[in-house]
Amino acid sequence: MRLPRVKTSPAEAEASYHCMSRAVNGEKLFDENAREMLRRQIWQVSDYCGVQVLTHTEMTSHFHVVLRVPKKEPLTDRELLRRYRVLHPKPTPYQAARLEVIERALAANSPEAEAWRKRQTAMMGDISPFIQLLKQRFSVWFNKTHGRFGTLWAARFTSVLVEPAGQPRQKVGAYVDLNSVSKSWVADPKDYRFCGYAEAVSGHERARQGICTLMAEPEWAKAQLEYRKLLFSLGATPRENRGRISPEAFQSVIAEGGKLPLGEVLRCRVRFFTDGAMLGSKAFVQEQLTAYQARTGCRQNAQPYVLPAITDWGDLAISRKLRGPAIIP
Repeated sequence: MRLPRVKTSPAEAEASYHCMSRAVNGEKLFDENAREMLRRQIWQVSDYCGVQVLTHTEMTSHFHVVLRVPKKEPLTDRELLRRYRVLHPKPTPYQAARLEVIERALAANSPEAEAWRKRQTAMMGDISPFIQLLKQRFSVWFNKTHGRFGTLWAARFTSVLVEPAGQPRQKVGAYVDLNSVSKSWVADPKDYRFCGYAEAVSGHERARQGICTLMAEPEWAKAQLEYRKLLFSLGATPRENRGRISPEAFQSVIAEGGKLPLGEVLRCRVRFFTDGAMLGSKAFVQEQLTAYQARTGCRQNAQPYVLPAITDWGDLAISRKLRGPAIIP
């Protein structure tokens, strides 16, 4: 049974997702200025949409973001206006006049005000509006500054529903922050400006909150220590040797039925984390599959697919077996 992307609804509890989107044709379009703008817009749009960025990374051809989507709660007009202003920090004369009209309508609680509230809340508390708005705003900026037109992104984004607590979400977060290490751009993700961990180390408050949420540890110093252990697989390899394993060494270990340190595997392209539809403990994936079948009336029985024992995954499973290589060195 091939599952569509799973999304939240206002009635459901909070959820976590790993989302990724690539540039058209996988082209390496994003220089440092573009990645800096994308980084800023991720924080801006997430504030507007009311989703929490746990960590992220911007590469030359794509970006990753790990999100926590809280359960939807009613928002006051004051909060809706605050979020609206987040998207327009330097309003044009038209936008300023428009905001005055909105404020008067809200004060009078007119039908126009209710329609505006519905439009705003429809953009909040879900990953689809967040990614859509982020990509739209970035595309406008990129095309304008680079003298181009037309589509910038390859198709739609991919997303994986991740168990919203514990090791599954932590491992996905580490995988995202290690993208720059897997490319051998840096030896330590703290030295790559365009990722959540580096921002957190540099003192970015919301980035620190994201890592703390990821590690279920309210104190930044303790959260950072535990996250670094995960990033470097508890020091399993010397610092000077840490990096992406060669394809030859990877295939040799797998052919012999051996295992690799988790830190080495996370430096590869792990399709379980991007194409698995659902990721979490076997019990979590089974629960989600059962709920999906009940919701859709699908009669085909689906079972969690437990990740192969090439490393210490823990109790990790996805909702379907992948075609082709699941891990690409």
